[in-house]
Amino acid sequence: MARLVFGMNQSLDGYVDHTAFGPSPELFRHFIEQAEAQTGSVYGREMYEVMRYWDDEQADWDADEQAYAAAWRTQPKWVVSRSLASVGPNATLVPDEVERVVTDLKATRDGEIEVAGPSLAHSLGRLGLIDEFRIYLHPVVLGHGKPYFAGPRPRLRLVASEQVAEDVLRLTYVPR
Repeated sequence: MARLVFGMNQSLDGYVDHTAFGPSPELFRHFIEQAEAQTGSVYGREMYEVMRYWDDEQADWDADEQAYAAAWRTQPKWVVSRSLASVGPNATLVPDEVERVVTDLKATRDGEIEVAGPSLAHSLGRLGLIDEFRIYLHPVVLGHGKPYFAGPRPRLRLVASEQVAEDVLRLTYVPR
C-alpha cells in the first residue's frame, strides 16, 4: 500500500513561494533522490503548471537539473483539475472523483506518492488521505503569500526532524 506524502519548502512564517526562495544545491540533490524513489505524484492544477517546466530540456541545465528532470518525467503523475482540457506526458487528468482515484492509487501501488500543492493537500487532508506532512523549513520570512496549510491546520504529531541542508530543517508530521 502506498503512502501519500505532502512536502514543500516553507518560510519561517508559514508560506510557500517558489519565486521567493529555492533549494540550495545540497537540498536540490535531496529532492532529486526523493523524485527518483517516488511511485508518482498527485498535482493540483497550479503546481502542475509550475512543474511542467521540467518537461522541456533546457540547454543551460547542469547535471543536477537534468537528473531532476529525468526523474520527474519518468514518474506517473495524476493532475486534479476541472479546468485543464489535457495534461502532458506521463500524466493522467483527474477532473472528478478525486477521493476514489487517490484511494485506489494508495491501495494498488507501493512506496510514496507525493502530493504537490497546498490547496490539493488541504482537500486530501480533510478526507484523511495524507499519511505524512514534510515541512522543509527555510530561514526566510516572507510576510505574505500562499500558506503551507491552505485551511485549518490538521491535528498533527511530530515524528522526525532532520537537518537536510546547511540552513534547512525537515520536520515530519503525521495526522493524530
